[in-house]
Amino acid sequence: MRGPLGAVIGRYTSSDGSDKDGIIKHNRKCRDITFLVIFIAFWVSMIVNSSFGFNQGNPLRLTYGLDYEGNVCGSSHRHRDLAQLELRYWLNPNQVYESGLKDGETTLANARTICLLDCPEPSDDTLSWVCDYPDGEIRLKMDDWIDRNYDYFEFLTPEMRNSSLQLQGPCYPLIFPSVNVYWSCQYIARASNSSLRHWEQMGGVSIQEDMIIDKSIRRSVNSRASVLKRYVADVGKSWPVLIVCGGLVPLFLSIVWLLLIRHFVAAMPWITVVLFNTLLISVTIFYYLKAGWIGDDAVTPIIGEHDPYIHVYGRERTHVRIVALLMTFISAVAILTSIAIIRRILMATSVLKVAAKVIGEVQALIIFPAIPYAMLAIFYMFWLSAALHLFSSGQVVENNCNNTNCCAYDLVLKKVNCEHCCGYSIRYTPHITVAIFFHLFGCYWATQFFIASSATVIAGSVASYYWAQGEEEASPEIPFLPVFASMKRLARYNLGSVALGSLVVSFVESVRFILEAIRRRTKVSGTRPDHWLGRMGYYTSRGCLKSVEWTIKSANRNAYIMIAITGKSFCKSSAIATELIRNNIMRIGKVNVIGDVILFLGKLCVSLFSALFGFLMLDSHKYRSSHNKVSSPLLPVLACWALGYVVATLFFAVVEMSIDTIILSFCQDSEENEGNAQHAPSLLLETLDSNHEEEVTDDRFHTI
Repeated sequence: MRGPLGAVIGRYTSSDGSDKDGIIKHNRKCRDITFLVIFIAFWVSMIVNSSFGFNQGNPLRLTYGLDYEGNVCGSSHRHRDLAQLELRYWLNPNQVYESGLKDGETTLANARTICLLDCPEPSDDTLSWVCDYPDGEIRLKMDDWIDRNYDYFEFLTPEMRNSSLQLQGPCYPLIFPSVNVYWSCQYIARASNSSLRHWEQMGGVSIQEDMIIDKSIRRSVNSRASVLKRYVADVGKSWPVLIVCGGLVPLFLSIVWLLLIRHFVAAMPWITVVLFNTLLISVTIFYYLKAGWIGDDAVTPIIGEHDPYIHVYGRERTHVRIVALLMTFISAVAILTSIAIIRRILMATSVLKVAAKVIGEVQALIIFPAIPYAMLAIFYMFWLSAALHLFSSGQVVENNCNNTNCCAYDLVLKKVNCEHCCGYSIRYTPHITVAIFFHLFGCYWATQFFIASSATVIAGSVASYYWAQGEEEASPEIPFLPVFASMKRLARYNLGSVALGSLVVSFVESVRFILEAIRRRTKVSGTRPDHWLGRMGYYTSRGCLKSVEWTIKSANRNAYIMIAITGKSFCKSSAIATELIRNNIMRIGKVNVIGDVILFLGKLCVSLFSALFGFLMLDSHKYRSSHNKVSSPLLPVLACWALGYVVATLFFAVVEMSIDTIILSFCQDSEENEGNAQHAPSLLLETLDSNHEEEVTDDRFHTI
């Protein structure tokens, strides 16, 4: 049977029999050390894992393609400088055509590609050429080759010209116009009649003009792997947006929200609810704009100026439209829910007043979240850089092709070469996939660890405030800097417990993610249960797992409070907190839930503000053209929202943990004093009494 905690979290008798040892300064010892060791070992593994990415990866691979030599466009190489040449262009139109056929021998990965500065256009009155990189007898510098629009056909020997007429290079006819689609020159199946006529007059081989000419390029650009790479690259390109909208904006808004809670607590629940719905609708409208359903500012895969009559399909717009519909549904549910909780907002005001009083007494609480915020900011910068390198850490290898259709003139060997003429691609081994998932899990665990540490420090500070109430000369009993005293206790005794709690949440969330991925895969493959009983179990398991996740997060939060107060292990503290809540659920349940709802809406307000600012920054010219263009605002905006929510969680924990700590302390205080809490602030007693009277009134109303 658990003993009273009054001697633990209030005054207690020191070794000499006096009461001079203060508050929450009892004999503690380190808890859950094993999990602290595991956490440290995990960090070492994260560093080793990241070093592999930094050594093998190149984030430019996520954006730009490879040429026929295996070089990444847009980057400098030992024997060829392609830093200015960002666009991938397929030289041989017949190879592109054959790669679009179902039974074609050539794949697009083996078609001959080079890197260009811009996508070439056919001439109206003559035949233009796009020639290979100048080498051998072609003594042109790369800059001169670019200035000549990649055409040195006039310098070719008769043998080279004959080879070019056979579509074996080194020069290739410019028959089809092309447009820059995500740094690849997409063929437009609209051959230039003038260029084609000149080609035929020169005795060139037949060139296919079918609509299928652009099929394989379009399919390659819109493949799932290519879209995923572009999404990851978008996050890397928009790092200034992440710093401003995912770091500075939520930092400012969170501090403002805490100050408003401190001074205008009565109006904040109403402001929060109205602002949440307004922001949700605003973000939804932005998604409608980018989906092309409102205005003409839709997401487009074409980069730079182009013929307005040319339309190219991109998966990114489809994804934006799906999110727009999802946001519409969420907005409708949010508005209806806000109307439903109007009656309870006054109760939330009373709860927030208690937290505001605590913040007023322990003012360092407003500043403290800046410490875990700074630590998380440094971690995220390192993590994002490592993630970009890990995602691009595949090996560039030459493809295996068993046909002779890749033969091309070699300017160095001075002959048509059919050996080693296959293209290059990036191969990802299974251990890279494991490394990426390990990196993602590490990010989530580290985030939960910092949030849990911050919550534990705040709980210890607020507990000092609560248990000093009702004592003679109460104020001197609160340590000069309770926040720093709580930080010291955390660092010295409780880091292992915090590591365990954050690991439990991360593990459950990871299991849920894996099961959700399996569910989506089975849904796509059509293997979902057909029988109604199977479907019921299928969806029930999903709901149960989500409920378990929410319960564990809630239990963890209360466990951190008892860790800060009692110094016990994570499991023991969780059991104590659960017993306290179970014994007092009828008295505190509704108050706590309503307060949590308002705080959750406040976090969403900050994160939605961050997303809205992200949309505005990404809509600037810098991110709509040139090499900084983001393929879609979807992932950067989602990252801004997630970062904004994490920052808001750190700062809103001041209010959230203040309420929870005071309520748990009140429960224990009541148990030790036969239902009459001796240390509870008068404002808390008024809130709980008014809530009890309202429940009695509601019960009578239902009885009638």
